[in-house]
Amino acid sequence: MSATARVLTGLVAGIVIGMLLAWTDPALAATVAGIVEPFGKLWINALQMTVVPLVLSLVIVGVNHASDAAHSGRVARRAIIIFLLLLAGAATMTAVLAPMALSLLQPDPAVAAALRGHEAELPQTTGGWANALTAIVPSNAVAAAAAGAMLPLVTFALFFGFALTRIEEARRTQVVDFFKSISDAMIVIVRWVLWVAPVGIFALVLALTARAGLGMLQALGIYILLECALYLLAIVLLIAIAATAGRQRLGHFLAGIAPVQAVAASTQSSLATLPAMLESSDRRLGFPQSVSGLVLPMAVSLFRITSPIQYLASASFIAWAMGIDLTTAQLATGVALSVLVSMGSVGLPGQAIFIATNLPVTQAMGLPIAPLPVLMAVDAIPDVLATVGNVTADMTANALVASRSGDPKAAG
Repeated sequence: MSATARVLTGLVAGIVIGMLLAWTDPALAATVAGIVEPFGKLWINALQMTVVPLVLSLVIVGVNHASDAAHSGRVARRAIIIFLLLLAGAATMTAVLAPMALSLLQPDPAVAAALRGHEAELPQTTGGWANALTAIVPSNAVAAAAAGAMLPLVTFALFFGFALTRIEEARRTQVVDFFKSISDAMIVIVRWVLWVAPVGIFALVLALTARAGLGMLQALGIYILLECALYLLAIVLLIAIAATAGRQRLGHFLAGIAPVQAVAASTQSSLATLPAMLESSDRRLGFPQSVSGLVLPMAVSLFRITSPIQYLASASFIAWAMGIDLTTAQLATGVALSVLVSMGSVGLPGQAIFIATNLPVTQAMGLPIAPLPVLMAVDAIPDVLATVGNVTADMTANALVASRSGDPKAAG
């Protein structure tokens, strides 16, 4: 049985048993929820213990990999700038639209009450733009790591990563390899913890549905629809960007990316779709091989447009379900952190990347992380659209770079 199938099995079993308990005997349901919930929390704690070293190492390694790529030439530098702009645009779009769309729906009070069983996990935050601004740079990086303060920790990692690009190459390589080893070791631990994910998710979902009943199932349906709608909107906007800023004829570009999207939907892997992207860029769209041969492998290695959409959609959903109004400062923090984290985490495996990257963004926005494993379990449903969105973004970025390469073949 695949990892996704095992996780979905735990999810379904938890939902079914929890709902049966809620319908037949609410008092027994509350008792059972109290018994199984600590096991779910134990599993979450095991995941959470890897976040600080993993995020620190991913950002440091990601900065240096991006720097190495940028030093390889003008095309690579232009591609990285386009990646960052598109990621920032996707994050901003989600930060605006996700809370707005969710505000049109009324959250179930029973779901909020069930989720608030984890309210002790909420970080203590202080309001005001001045506090939000000064919190970006840590006065003590070790203290920020110990407190799990993600945004100042990432700020320190950025400074450290860029500082490494200024020192002697041999010494820089040693330090980057050290942090790469740390990230690899943390991923091994995450995989160990995810091996028992069906048990952890079963305990969490059973406790939530035993308390919230059918409302939890409805809430998860809203989350799935929200992600699918945002992915589809991103795909449409990316095609529009390619047609306007990338100077591509709309019909020509759609015909060129259709086979790529089909491969992406069937494989659910951007890496497996790379040969199809290279072939379509050359034969169907006529982009210069010198551009596509550099930009598309870079995109697969550094660029996943749906990551910030997923991070901010998940955080917005948690806030909505718990009746929390997100402030502009919280959303801005989520936008900035989602762009940075996504650039350094593209190579992580599926379920590991959901937990390892959603945790710091959600935590930095001052929201509880307990619902994230449940969202991870149902995330397999919109994952097909996510992969299609990612390869569409790769092809759009390639079109944007090619249109500025000065090669007449780049025009669609």
